[in-house]
Amino acid sequence: MKLPNRRILYSLLLIVIIAVIIALIILKGPLAPVQVKTVGLQTGDLQPAVFGIGTVEARHSYNIGFTRAGRLLSLDVDQGDEVKQGQLLGKMDPVDLPQRILSADLLLQKTEHLIIASQAAVSEAKERATQAKKEMLRYEKLVKQKQVSQELADSRASDARAAQDKVTEAQANLAGVKHDYERMQADVRALKLQLVELDLISPANGLITARNIEPGSVVSAGMAVLNLIEPQSLWVEIRVDQAASGAIQTGQAVDIELRSLPGKMIKGEVARIDLIADSLTEERLIDVRFNAIPQDLSIGMLANATLYLPRVKQVSWLPAATIVYQQGQAGVWRVKDKKTTFFPVKTGVKTLDGKIQILEGVDRQDRIVVSAAKPLKQGAKVNSETETPAND
Repeated sequence: MKLPNRRILYSLLLIVIIAVIIALIILKGPLAPVQVKTVGLQTGDLQPAVFGIGTVEARHSYNIGFTRAGRLLSLDVDQGDEVKQGQLLGKMDPVDLPQRILSADLLLQKTEHLIIASQAAVSEAKERATQAKKEMLRYEKLVKQKQVSQELADSRASDARAAQDKVTEAQANLAGVKHDYERMQADVRALKLQLVELDLISPANGLITARNIEPGSVVSAGMAVLNLIEPQSLWVEIRVDQAASGAIQTGQAVDIELRSLPGKMIKGEVARIDLIADSLTEERLIDVRFNAIPQDLSIGMLANATLYLPRVKQVSWLPAATIVYQQGQAGVWRVKDKKTTFFPVKTGVKTLDGKIQILEGVDRQDRIVVSAAKPLKQGAKVNSETETPAND
């Protein structure tokens, strides 16, 4: 082959290669249209819900202990035992308390005898005072008859006053002894109450969940010897995002899935919305009770919960994947003439299956990008493929 012909062939080959590269850049490379899938605005009912994770807790739980320090003498129940309200669960060593009560009782009996003696002294003093008064009156008559001297009559009057003072003294002694008796009665009652406080009594019908101390150990006042719960008060304390908690109300239906029973939905309802939220995790605490408490629940068991909010009927919606954010503004990519344009939208409720209510910003004829092969920008060229979202 001649050299000029070879040069022409090489030039044509180079041109073909360059054309192929340019074509690839335009059709498949950075300048190629972005492959996207689009959807239109849908209409239908939406069931908004809030998902949360929590633990099984008891609404009514008790830390049972003593109000004074001492040595634990006996404990008659163990973890898992059912108890009745008022049942004796254990005792603390009374040490010398029974002897102190006996001593106080004997002293109380002695005071009762002192009261009897004081009452007798009052009676005797009254009799002496009555007799002295009679003598005084008799001598006053004799003085008027001039049969005795005035000095002798004055002496009898002085004796009468002294006898009356003895009555007052005896009455005061009796009152003092009665006060001592009342004080000693109070002391005996206090000691007996202390003895009662050495008994560990169940405050309610329930189930023992923990036995924290063994007999022979020294316990301090307020220390939890036993933990008790009321099984019928078991519920799930869940945490939900504060941003999604605004529409939650008591009585709303809840599906509960225990980690120990995967796939099994247990019905419940919102029982209480805690007033205190967690500012660190930005979560709110919601207490959910079971419609029927399942068997073999354990305190602290993990659970997933789905809280169902009021259903909204016949509203416009899009797949939640269509919502994008530009400079903090929620919006969608609208495809028109094979180019994308960002449109801000106002959204409403959102469902757990990926649907979101569109309040404004999208028209019925608009085609909205739901997925793209790569990130989009304003005015990007696209090749769109229509996708039909599932509608309940």
